[in-house]
This record gives sequence, structure tokens and C-alpha cells, in this order.
Amino acid sequence: MATIPRNSRLSKIKTVSKPEQLALFGGQPAFSSRVHVGRPNIGDKARLYERLDDILERRWLTNGGPYVQAFETRVREMCNVKECVATCNGSIALEILIRALGMTGEVIVPAYTFVATAHALQWQEIKPVFCDVDPKTHNLDPARVEELITPRTTGIIGVHLWGNPCDVEALEEIAKRRGLKLMFDAAHAFACSHKGKMIGGFGEAETFSFHATKFFNTFEGGAIVTNDSELAEKMRLMRNFGFKSKDKVIYLGSNGKMTEICAAMGLTSFDAMDDFIASGARNYEHYSKHIARIPGLSVVPHDTSEACNYHYMVVQVDEALAGLSRDDLVKVLEAENVLARRYFYPGVHRMEPYLSLQPMAGLVLPVTEELSRTIMVLPTGDAFSVEEIDRLVNVVEEAVAHAPAVRAELERQSNA
Repeated sequence: MATIPRNSRLSKIKTVSKPEQLALFGGQPAFSSRVHVGRPNIGDKARLYERLDDILERRWLTNGGPYVQAFETRVREMCNVKECVATCNGSIALEILIRALGMTGEVIVPAYTFVATAHALQWQEIKPVFCDVDPKTHNLDPARVEELITPRTTGIIGVHLWGNPCDVEALEEIAKRRGLKLMFDAAHAFACSHKGKMIGGFGEAETFSFHATKFFNTFEGGAIVTNDSELAEKMRLMRNFGFKSKDKVIYLGSNGKMTEICAAMGLTSFDAMDDFIASGARNYEHYSKHIARIPGLSVVPHDTSEACNYHYMVVQVDEALAGLSRDDLVKVLEAENVLARRYFYPGVHRMEPYLSLQPMAGLVLPVTEELSRTIMVLPTGDAFSVEEIDRLVNVVEEAVAHAPAVRAELERQSNA
């Protein structure tokens, strides 16, 4: 096993020639500390501290201060939309938009998404009707959407999964023809485009998440963007208890405001966004090149002709070709201190309360079920180097090369 000096996270390069050298069998882990999929991008800390100091000196910490206003302007300009309503997180953004659009009854959503998409409906006693996705794009299949529309259907929520846009035109045509509201959960798709148009201006409105694990973060935060100024004004009331002015409440509302400190982090993320995207693109290309040599593994592609944030590194595992399942490889990597994730396992329809409320949903979700079994997400981002990618890919390659021994060891450990 060759060795070279390395950073604190990795002590040496691991070149496996025998399965016993994998950490699963007791070998030294490739990474000396845990490597998470969603490690935050930070940007220029000195510039962030300057902004935080200014906020503290102003003593204007929330309630739509100058940093939130500046952040909303930057988001609006980047998305080329008329309105941006910044919120405390992406879930509240979904809930406010759903309510502002007047959705009731049933709303069609993918089951292959983060659970917040469905929760934002169920929380308001709206039934999420789970729809299957396209096996290539992993986004809503418009043909399946059409089949699920009933007299109780009031809307459709598309999710731009992995930053790859939905079939926007097909969904807009269905919504218009059937008289339905259409919105998009764009939590993965900030700074991405569709046919040359930035994500943000499709449907009635779109929501973003700026959670710490996103490539672009505000610590915790979200936003709703739209070209409908009347809708935006309603949502501004809703995020601030319905206050129109100091003592005048004119609408039912909640507290969904973004703080000045979170907005300062957002502006700092804007400063470094090009660098974040460049490192993500570098990692995507490097992963793609090297994973291509491993039987049974394929990278879920991005359309590189469009703007893309390259936030997610998504790999699909064909067990018949690899000799190992997705779950097997996740366990192999976990032993090496790489916490690869099974997105979006097991599918929202198999989570509560939906499993109890709609126990047969999986019968009409074959693609969702397949993706839930075969997709894993690997670490990437500004803090993950090409050398580390080489190390991770080498582990996976060797595990596949010694698949029978790996399967036997995993079975032994499960029975121990």
C-alpha cells in the first residue's frame, strides 16, 4: 500500500489490491474522520465577519432589514423575476406558497423527493397524490400526472431534482388545460437554467432552499420567486403575521421571515458562488470520468449546455452488473468513513404518515421504487478535492472487483 503525506482528514492514499485491505474487512479506513455528503460551503469568512459586525452595530437583526432587502434583490436579479420573498427556510416557503395559491383537496407531487415537499401539503390538510417520475430525468412524468387528475385536484408541484429541470412545458400545458395551479419546488435548482431561462420564473412561482447543506447557503433559509406581484404581496403579509403596517393586521399569517444574519451569509455565498459552481463542475467531471470504468455504476448526468450548480453527485447502481447492491456499497463506504446517502430512500410514500394513509401507493410508483433502491449520493463541493475523489472511487472499484468476498463479509457481519 503506497503512502504520501495528506491533510488531517486522510492519512494516506489507499490502493487496495486485496479485499482484506478494505476497511470492511478490518483494514485502515481511507478517511480518518467522517466525510458527509452535505458539508457546507463557507466563502470568505472575513467578509462575512464584516457584515455581521455591521449588523450588530446597526442593531437591526430581523424584520426586513437592509441585508434581507439586498439579498432579495440579488436573488431576483439572478433569476430574472419581478419578485423575491425571502423566508426563514425552504419548508416555510413551500407552505406559504401553497396557501397563497389557494391549493386545497388534492395536489399531485412526486414521491421521489425530500419529505418536506409532501409535508408542506399534509400540514395544511391537503392530500399529496404521489406521482411516478421519468426514469431518465427523475422528475415528474407528465403522462402519469394526467392520469392522476380528479375533480378534487387543485394543483401540481414539480420538483427540479438534482438541479435538472422538470418538463416545464408539458406540465404548464396540463395545468392550463385542466385549470390547475402549478408551482415548482426548486430546492436543488438555485442558479440552474432551463432552455436558457433561469429557474425561478416557471409556473405560478418557485421556491428555493438555502439550507446549510446546499451548495449556496444562508445558514438556514429559503425564498419564493415569482412574476406575480399581487401573489408576492400576499406572501409578504403571510410571512409576517399578516401585518400591513405597524398596528394593522389584514391577513392570516405566520412568522416566516429571514434574519439579517442569514441574509449576510447569503450575500457572502453570492460573492463565492462562481467558485462553488466551478469546484462542483470539476468534481462532477472527475467523478464521471472515473466512475465510468466501474461495472454497474453510472453517473446521473447534467445538461452541461445549461447553467447548473453541480451540487449533487448522483450515482445509480445496477446490482446485476456490479455484483453489489447500492446498499452494499453504502456500507462499504461507511466503513471507510464516507457517509454516502441513499437519496430519497425509501420514497416519501413509504414514510409516515403517508405509509398509513396511502399504503398501496407504491403499486403505481415502479420507477420511484427502483430509484429508491439504486441511487446513492456521494460527497462533493468546495471542501472535497480531486485527490479525495480518487481515493473514494478506488474503494468502490475494488469493492466491485471483489464483490463475492464483500457480499460474504456483509452477510457475516449482519448475522454476527
